[in-house]
Amino acid sequence: MLSVNEIWEDYYPQIKKFVSNRIQNEADADDIVQQVFMKINNHLDQLSDEKKLSSWIYQIARNCMVDHYRKQKWADELPPELPATDQYEEPDLAQEVIACFESTIQQLPEKYKEALKLSLVEGLTQREISERLNISYSGVKSRVQRGREMLKELLTSCCHIESDRYGNIIDFHVNWRFPDCS
Repeated sequence: MLSVNEIWEDYYPQIKKFVSNRIQNEADADDIVQQVFMKINNHLDQLSDEKKLSSWIYQIARNCMVDHYRKQKWADELPPELPATDQYEEPDLAQEVIACFESTIQQLPEKYKEALKLSLVEGLTQREISERLNISYSGVKSRVQRGREMLKELLTSCCHIESDRYGNIIDFHVNWRFPDCS
């Protein structure tokens, strides 16, 4: 079972961002984030499925924001940026990364692009790629390795990808100041 400190390290930045995007007053947003982690601390033992940790945390954050608006008594209706459903769907950052990946891989030289598509997208082994492309196994290994290095260089120059220690993507955005990013 995870500790509250581990959860804090893994989720604080994204929960802070999630709340700050919906609560305009920075002090109120900080208070809400603090409430979220206090509730996590008090109820962590009630979480039955660790795979649902992220959804559970976002639901707590959403409920804390709803409580905030109720206390303010601003209106009978919730602001439109807060979903009225009982479930929060986390943004699918993986899909955004895949879209960036697919457009970035197109910028590679043809021989590396082809080897990477067969390896990473189609999931072929390097032996299968060797047979399909009719080149040596060591040639495929070299192309895949060099292609990965080129792809990593392109992605890190134009995209910000942040993941937690489990490899889950917690933040992603394209650095549009780079002209080659699409």
